[in-house]
Amino acid sequence: MPTLPDDDDWLLRERRAIGDRIRVKRLHENRTQESVFLAAGVARSAYQAVEAGAADARISTLLKIAHVLGVHVTDLLRN
Repeated sequence: MPTLPDDDDWLLRERRAIGDRIRVKRLHENRTQESVFLAAGVARSAYQAVEAGAADARISTLLKIAHVLGVHVTDLLRN
């Protein structure tokens, strides 16, 4: 079974990549952060932290964001 890298840099890069995919999709849909977090029922600070890659997101938060953006949650998670 593969092991995960145990350095914080790896985790930070992955969180930022997810946030970048959310931002790209949001901008492609011509949506503001506010319109997404309000429609998803997610707190402003939580949404902003996820999009910035500054915080871990709960799967329920990612599912809500994906639903609002009209994508499957895997589209936000895969490279």
